[in-house]
Amino acid sequence: MRFRDKVVVVTGAAGGIGTAIAGRFASEGARVVVSDVKAEGVEETAAGIRSAGGKARGVAADIGTAAGCRGLIAEVLAAEGRIDVLCNNAGINRRGALLALSDEDWDLSFAVNLDAMFHLCRAALPAMIAAGGGAIVNTASQWGLHPAPGHIAYNVTKAAVASFTQNLARDYAPQKIRVNAVCPGEIHTPMLEAGVKRSGRTIADLDRMVPLGRIGRPDEVAALVAFLASDEAAFMCGSLVEITGAQAVA
Repeated sequence: MRFRDKVVVVTGAAGGIGTAIAGRFASEGARVVVSDVKAEGVEETAAGIRSAGGKARGVAADIGTAAGCRGLIAEVLAAEGRIDVLCNNAGINRRGALLALSDEDWDLSFAVNLDAMFHLCRAALPAMIAAGGGAIVNTASQWGLHPAPGHIAYNVTKAAVASFTQNLARDYAPQKIRVNAVCPGEIHTPMLEAGVKRSGRTIADLDRMVPLGRIGRPDEVAALVAFLASDEAAFMCGSLVEITGAQAVA
């Protein structure tokens, strides 16, 4: 129960890794605020946590806009009084090399994957500082550190997330704000399944590419996120932690 009665905000929590993160924090006693642009998915995740005995409520928000980010944090602070952990997990993957992308693909990738972190952190940091500290865990990607072909918008935004994480950590560590990022490789999520279908490959094909013999699971990423947010990682700040099963980028 490392997070008993702590307030944890998880974005992109209507499925995949975000749902697993929210469930993991709730299982360790947190009061979880589940957020996503998909209102139905938000309530489904929150209801699942409550049915398992955890504490959760959903707040649908479009964090692709500055107003949506500010509104989410303001609503959480008004209802809960504080934010102990902020998990910036929401992300999109608009696939294609540069000439295959539209202006909308590029702009939306930055709005959701990077700009949202800027606005959410800027809104949450004053309350965290006033409370004497807090933890921020961002979801970057292995591809932000080692680019995969044909995903320039995703790769570039995730590389920026990695840099944002390290910069934020350096600036606010003196205020006891710990900022770290997880950098997953291939994880079995709805986003990955959609990409596999488009490519004509199978999950088994991906499994064979991983030295450990399989791709990762959302709950494994969630366990790492919870560790980074916990007091057990008290000296980790500015870290970019890969979770890949030793797979190199294909």
